[in-house]
Amino acid sequence: MSLLQVKNLVVEFPSRHGTLRAIDGISFEIAPGEILGVVGESGAGKSLTGASIIGLLEPPGRIAGGEIFLQGQRIDNLNNDQMRSIRGRKIGAIFQDPLTSLNPLYSVGKQLIETIQAHLPLSHEQARQRAIELLQDTGISAATERIDHFPHQFSGGMRQRVVIALALAAEPQLIVADEPTTALDVSIQAQIISLLKSICKKHGAAVMLITHDMGVIAETCDRVAVMYAGRIVEIGPVHQVINHPEHPYTAGLMASIPDIEVDRERLNQIDGAMPRLNAIPPGCAFNPRCPQVQARCRQERPELVLTERFEQTQVACWLHAGATA
Repeated sequence: MSLLQVKNLVVEFPSRHGTLRAIDGISFEIAPGEILGVVGESGAGKSLTGASIIGLLEPPGRIAGGEIFLQGQRIDNLNNDQMRSIRGRKIGAIFQDPLTSLNPLYSVGKQLIETIQAHLPLSHEQARQRAIELLQDTGISAATERIDHFPHQFSGGMRQRVVIALALAAEPQLIVADEPTTALDVSIQAQIISLLKSICKKHGAAVMLITHDMGVIAETCDRVAVMYAGRIVEIGPVHQVINHPEHPYTAGLMASIPDIEVDRERLNQIDGAMPRLNAIPPGCAFNPRCPQVQARCRQERPELVLTERFEQTQVACWLHAGATA
């Protein structure tokens, strides 16, 4: 049974020059306790997908099609008040910059207690005790003293731990983490990744981890969805997608990662850039940059199909035209 189901999600932005389609019919599922990584270049639609699930799409962006189900309940058609009761209680969110998630005028304890009491029937003292336990769980030492400190009194890594504690405050079933380690140095990144994994196991929460870092994906996730120009081009178990990429875009992403065991002067790169929303080419959106492009790629858009080599990996590419949908 899936915890989260996204079916044919379409996100559009009306503009003076017509409607721009930023997310173009994507579908995926996340099981309880699973970490799904969503990866791709800037502009692929990763964060918009997360914002759609949380119900925080910035106007004029809107969900123009598809359905989102959380524990079997449809949530994409709820009004703001209904969504606010789900956000925090059933869905937790961790964003890239912890300073934008924390109010500088209030102590972290006040913010945690307020969040806990908004969703759980606890007294002030019970909520304070739970807040201290959450800070301890997320690796903040001397939590009983630090609970009364303000965000500016914490380092970047510690602030991100506070944000994770906030996301877990009401014991949500799903956590949407949007680039949670990007603003942190490498050693702190590793600690935050380890923390996310252990919390996922301990609380049985599912995590949607949005990032552009394949190293983070390899270290953290069970499955990975690779996005390009608003569509999923490949999705499957992380070890299969990383070690045996089936889509030329995924292969290009993997080839561009430095290998400390190989001595070379230049890194591989994917020529060109992600197309603008008003200039997405017909057929496969990746065709102008693809080293294996065929005539069919320029005319027809491929759908996700199961690959012949792996039973659990799906890929949207005409190189796999013989595979089953």
